[in-house]
Amino acid sequence: MASQSQGIQQLLQAEKRAAEKVADARKRKARRLKQAKEEAQMEVEQYRREREQEFQNKQQAAMGSQGNLSAEVEQATWRQVQGMQSSQQRNRERVLAQLLGMVCNVRPQVHPNYRIAA
Repeated sequence: MASQSQGIQQLLQAEKRAAEKVADARKRKARRLKQAKEEAQMEVEQYRREREQEFQNKQQAAMGSQGNLSAEVEQATWRQVQGMQSSQQRNRERVLAQLLGMVCNVRPQVHPNYRIAA
């Protein structure tokens, strides 16, 4: 009986050691999975930063030429507006005099298409 009891004790100890090894293996596996997940996340983030930088460079290259074009268009528009305003200031008095002359100097006439009923 003592040898059976001793055999059972050995089996229980072996089972306990096996359970500890399995638990340790699970912990190592969980650590490896967590580490792999973190590394993958860092790679994804690095790839995203690289692609974002590449996009910004391309956008800057494209927008740089458009930015200059935009400034040129803005400058041309400003010059045109200034020209129109100066033209308006120069011709204001002449146009007002012309309009007042047309409105105030009415010459009554019979329209050429008017027919007198006979």
